[in-house]
Amino acid sequence: MEVCFLRCLLFVALTAGTLGDDGQLTFVSELSSKPAQKLSKYGWYGNVRLQRFHIPEETAIARWLFSVTKGHNFYCGQHNVTIHIRWGAPPVINPTGYVFPNATLWSPGLSLILPVTSHSSTTFNLSSPAPGDWYVAAHLPEDDGRIEQKGFPSCSYFFQPQLSLRRAVDTPILQQGTFLQQTAAPDRPARLKLFVPEFASSLSVSVADCSSEEAAESGNCSLVLRLGSVSPHHDPVTVNCSGISCSAALSNPPWDTWLRVVVESKQDNRTVTFNIVSNYTVGCKPKSVGLSADDDISKLRGNSSYSNSTSAGNSSVVTDAVGFGNVSASLLTPLLPWACVWSFPVLYEEVDILSLRFTPVNGPNVSVSNTHPSLLSYPLHTQATGGTLNLQLTLNTTNVTLGNGSSVVACLSPWAPVLELNNSQPCRSALFGGYGVSVNTSVPKAVVRLPFPQSTTWYLTLQLTCNSSDCGNASVVSVVPEVSVSACVEDCGTYGECRLLRSYSYLYAACVCKAGRNGWGCTDDSTAQSYLRQVTATLLLTLSNLSFLPAIVVAVRRWYITEASVYLFTMFFSTFYHACDQPGVAVMCIMDYDTLQYCDFLGSVCSIWVTILCMARIRDTFKYTLFMLGALLIAMSMQLDRKGLWNLLGPVLCAIMFMVSAWVYRGVRRRHCYPPSWQRWVLYLIPGALCALIGVCLYIFAETEDNYFYTHSLWHILVASCVVFLLPPRERDREALGWSRGWSWTWSWSWRPRVCGYTLCESSKEELYTVT
Repeated sequence: MEVCFLRCLLFVALTAGTLGDDGQLTFVSELSSKPAQKLSKYGWYGNVRLQRFHIPEETAIARWLFSVTKGHNFYCGQHNVTIHIRWGAPPVINPTGYVFPNATLWSPGLSLILPVTSHSSTTFNLSSPAPGDWYVAAHLPEDDGRIEQKGFPSCSYFFQPQLSLRRAVDTPILQQGTFLQQTAAPDRPARLKLFVPEFASSLSVSVADCSSEEAAESGNCSLVLRLGSVSPHHDPVTVNCSGISCSAALSNPPWDTWLRVVVESKQDNRTVTFNIVSNYTVGCKPKSVGLSADDDISKLRGNSSYSNSTSAGNSSVVTDAVGFGNVSASLLTPLLPWACVWSFPVLYEEVDILSLRFTPVNGPNVSVSNTHPSLLSYPLHTQATGGTLNLQLTLNTTNVTLGNGSSVVACLSPWAPVLELNNSQPCRSALFGGYGVSVNTSVPKAVVRLPFPQSTTWYLTLQLTCNSSDCGNASVVSVVPEVSVSACVEDCGTYGECRLLRSYSYLYAACVCKAGRNGWGCTDDSTAQSYLRQVTATLLLTLSNLSFLPAIVVAVRRWYITEASVYLFTMFFSTFYHACDQPGVAVMCIMDYDTLQYCDFLGSVCSIWVTILCMARIRDTFKYTLFMLGALLIAMSMQLDRKGLWNLLGPVLCAIMFMVSAWVYRGVRRRHCYPPSWQRWVLYLIPGALCALIGVCLYIFAETEDNYFYTHSLWHILVASCVVFLLPPRERDREALGWSRGWSWTWSWSWRPRVCGYTLCESSKEELYTVT
């Protein structure tokens, strides 16, 4: 559910003389707002903050208000926030300029740059916007690669978009062949709409009997006629009218949709009266399949078992053409006089999230002729726009020989098909552009990938074109169109991971790259890491954990067995976590990645916890109680947020508080600084504290994505070294855990006699924390 979504309708009934901009229409206001989101520096599409707005039909004006606010008061400098806007699907962006995968086609959307210091806002106005979903994406400049620790204060910016629009509720409808009288003024354009049915091949809108309020100007109206809506990639068809009449014609208009018509007057302070009419031609209707659906069910059963055995002579076949194996002209049934296209039904299958498959009902092969185009339609709903639309066209060259220069031309277009195909005509309908490909005997396969396709019906038109009417030994060929929707382009390849993202209820996918790869599909290798660098990084990050071995040896020699066990645990899981965490091919995972990461983070914080408590030199009962209680609390906090900064600082500060309290207590009791030996301070405590301080500074401030493998390795070495320096010496003349002290493999159990329920205690000398 979209939080903070405000949608209100303000209906105001106004008369014709008091309506403001459009005296013939009634307008209502609609407002929508999205919650503020924290912006991130751009590294991949997951750093983009995506918002979706819906603009209804008959919207006259849409105005966005984009606000950016700084989250902290300290100076962060000036940053530019980039805002991308696209209609019908999320914007495809490339702020870093990396190379897209092969055969991946995209068009940059509308971009706005908003400089930000503390608080900035800008507006974006759009007249006659296209109805449907609009997507707004925002991000900060390219990521500099510095790794910021979660919870540490940093510059933060919050982005909030808001939309205000005016929508007409009583727009006149242009009927086929019926004149409608309208008036237009410079500040009150005439707004109308008409419905374009499916299979319409042409559309025309004409203005006639134009007259002005002034008799002298009745022969020159100076009108502007616009057909269609406005979007970042598409502009309406505009005709400047002069005289008493004019018209605008569209070839291949958008199918099964409402088309907006706006007539504006260019005469100052004068109202123009005119008559307007629309006409469309439906000249490419396919053959009717009737009302019986029994054959459809049988085809679905056959398709599911991959046993397509439909007979070409069956009169109840749903499709106009059947294509299997060897194709001949007899497989294409004759078209009726009013038809000019062979239509093939397509099976729509939802495989998974952002995974769709389209297959022709009568088998994978589609018959293509040189006389009329073959048409396949692919409806894409809003849920599919967050993936990638893939088209692979393969020419079946079995028993078919095409003449020189002959090829199968294909056009994949949204909203309306392009029904006239040849090598010279562009793949474009009246208002929208398409994507053209061709296959022949020398290049029998073609691939097109469209990231974030628009939510509409896509049409694939196929036709055989011959050079000088020489088509070789066949006038009908077989083509295999494979159309599908996948989450990412080729699953992001070897050096990428396809991740599912969410903006409220809308799902989309993007690639996160590794090993220096970049780009939309992780195919740009301009900054790729070599295999030697990957192996070096893995060895440094794993073998640097062996620096815990001296700490383990020192802990065992000083009879800190529990502490040594924690260090061993940390060394083991840190080694294999970093072996599994590598981005390239030098990777080894002995168990689930999440488990390794959890154990590594838990062991690291517990090692610091037990080391500082050991330095406090408190009684064993309290020490091991704090060990266990701290380990449980640390485990809980790691489960809640293992990368939070306070998961590290919290246990460290608490342990330091215990240690300082214990040292102050001993110092006050003895009236002497504790530890009393200056050698202990100079040779052990100060070097250990410096190692810990340098390691923390490297961990928080110096790590970047480029230097991570050696700065983090140095962090391992410094943390393990500080343990060697900071571990206190062995307590003399004391027994712990019932074992006799001393470095000997012959251990004996110590037993203290109990008399009348009391334990005979031994007198032990108080430890002075001297250097051994």
